[in-house]
Amino acid sequence: MLLRPVLAFALLAPPSLAAAPTKEEVIEAMKRATAAFVEKAAVEGGFVYYVTLDGRRLGEGEATATEIWVQPPGTPAVGEAFLDAHEATGDESYLAAALRSGKALAYGQLESGGWRNSIDFDPAGPRIDQYRNGKGKGKNFSTLDDDITQAALGFLFRLEAAAPGKEPAVRDAIDHAWPRLLAAQFANGGFPQGWTGPVPDRPVVKASFPAYDWRTEGRIKEYWNEYTLNDGMALTMTETLLRAHRFGQKPGALEVLKRFGEFLLLAQLPDPQPAWAQQYGPDMHPIWARAFEPPAVSGRESEDAMIALLRIAETTGDDRFLAPIVPAVKYLESSLLPDGRLARYYEIGTNRPLYMRRNGKAYELTNDDANLPDHYGWKNPAKLDLIKSAYRARLAGRAVDEVLAPAPVGVAEVEGVIAAMDAGGLWITTHGGSEERLVGQPKFAEGEPYLSSERFAGNLRILAACLKGLSR
Repeated sequence: MLLRPVLAFALLAPPSLAAAPTKEEVIEAMKRATAAFVEKAAVEGGFVYYVTLDGRRLGEGEATATEIWVQPPGTPAVGEAFLDAHEATGDESYLAAALRSGKALAYGQLESGGWRNSIDFDPAGPRIDQYRNGKGKGKNFSTLDDDITQAALGFLFRLEAAAPGKEPAVRDAIDHAWPRLLAAQFANGGFPQGWTGPVPDRPVVKASFPAYDWRTEGRIKEYWNEYTLNDGMALTMTETLLRAHRFGQKPGALEVLKRFGEFLLLAQLPDPQPAWAQQYGPDMHPIWARAFEPPAVSGRESEDAMIALLRIAETTGDDRFLAPIVPAVKYLESSLLPDGRLARYYEIGTNRPLYMRRNGKAYELTNDDANLPDHYGWKNPAKLDLIKSAYRARLAGRAVDEVLAPAPVGVAEVEGVIAAMDAGGLWITTHGGSEERLVGQPKFAEGEPYLSSERFAGNLRILAACLKGLSR
């Protein structure tokens, strides 16, 4: 199973597909949708998040005419959909499209080995970075935040396995990225939020709570150089390292994955709050990140860490990686909010849900969930039942993927995907107004139509999964 949200779809059992569109109808829909979207949205084989029908292009804000986005749901997510379509159909045009996406990503690889959130093919572009190809200048900070370098490198691993040697730039990008990613892994197995070069050597210590007043002390200005689990990093890094191992791209990848698992063991905080923080300092105390990200126990990052440990235990066969799960689940279950969700943050010591109140550009700590800033996920649906089921599956010798796999896609959804295409093969989305939250927080007028890379990639993968089911 692939961990990223748009990267996997399952079907109902074959008997349920009797009323589904025919194989020919699905293939035709996939071809029309791909040709239309590529024509309207592609730049040098890459993609942004959204393209309006009048040609505006948006990622995290307005994109230039020569710019693409690396951060999902940008270029790697669309490339993954092309690979799914190629696997389902055998049609080389999808592989060619994926190779163009891979070449676009290789163009924007930084000298430091990873990627930033966008790539501009204009050497004079406003967000140009220090590309390895010498056609850029500026920042050389490879980032692991928001699944940027992980998504790009993971896609390239899969692409190279699907088409060995067909695009030399892809192989070169992998070979440049891998040793630099390893040099960014700390001695304890963790990773920073990003890097420009090798990380410093440090003593390996277990996570603990600070004895100082964390509200006012212990702030680290360049927190991005410290150990992080923020924004799904435990899962996305695990998936990328699993791909390096499974696709045979890099010998030794399994050892790198084990070291990352060892970090997750070390990063579990002690009783009475045996879960994980979002960000850690050199002494493995939880630390501040952004002004609204305090030192705390994090519900969301803790669930990510447990799922990652389940995956690592299954892959390595080492059930030591399961040891943190039972105490962490029990603690988090006892910490659920009245509505059954988990708070993003729990206060060190008191275990009260911890929030922020916004006052202009400043943030103030509070335990009151009234008037929360709307730019951040302060509460999230709990995944604890899923984690418990996956844990039991592992103990019973069953595949963790049997539990973690996404919900099956039904016939009605497949039919709906095809029916939603316009006459030209496009899936056009209409903006629902200011209350609709979208990745990248684009500025659309209410009712404005646009094309979404996330929607295209998700729909193409649904159709590819449907085709595989029809072929069984």
